[in-house]
Amino acid sequence: MSGNSEPAIEEQDVQPLSHKRIFILMAFAVLLGTILSSIFVSLNFAVGILIGGILSLVNYYWLNRSLKVVIEGAIAGGTPHFLAGRAFIRYLTFGAVLAIVYLTKAVPMVAVLLGLASFAVAIIFEAIIRIFSSFSNKKGL
Repeated sequence: MSGNSEPAIEEQDVQPLSHKRIFILMAFAVLLGTILSSIFVSLNFAVGILIGGILSLVNYYWLNRSLKVVIEGAIAGGTPHFLAGRAFIRYLTFGAVLAIVYLTKAVPMVAVLLGLASFAVAIIFEAIIRIFSSFSNKKGL
């Protein structure tokens, strides 16, 4: 028995997270949820998922752009500061839209919340893609 009891750890190439792919997967999740809910639930529920999904896509894009500006500023040597006003405006905007949807009862709020969950569904899709792609990228297969 050797003195080294720890298994050898191979260096693996870890792919960086693709924001473009996450955005596309979010759009796919929203589209799939909208189609399936229009078939199995109701058209009103599908519109709610679509509204929530669009809000989720806009929020992801807006947050991604804001963080990109902050990070690029920090790399350039400036002091990284998060523009709190823009974040507040973002939350205020989405809060207002959600309040309008809730108060008008135009679509079920549950459907809107399910549409907002498209980010979580996209992350699950991304994990599944990475798991299966890691099997095909292993050396010796």
